[in-house]
Amino acid sequence: MQVISTLNIFGAVVTFSMMVFYFLEKRNSLYTLLFGFSCLLASLYGFLAGTWPFGVIECLWGILSLIRWFRVKNN
Repeated sequence: MQVISTLNIFGAVVTFSMMVFYFLEKRNSLYTLLFGFSCLLASLYGFLAGTWPFGVIECLWGILSLIRWFRVKNN
């Protein structure tokens, strides 16, 4: 069994980017948008890794973040 695969690296990168963009959300609405996209990529990772509950939750977080960005951007 290979411990470090391309899929694992992808998951680590998108999870790390989610944390960074979540931390920076208050600085600019662009970070909210990037957080939403990172969540959607993490959702993709979850489905590809076979952990569908993680994929579903991250997909919901991504959608909610994109809605929040859209509302902030239009106010």
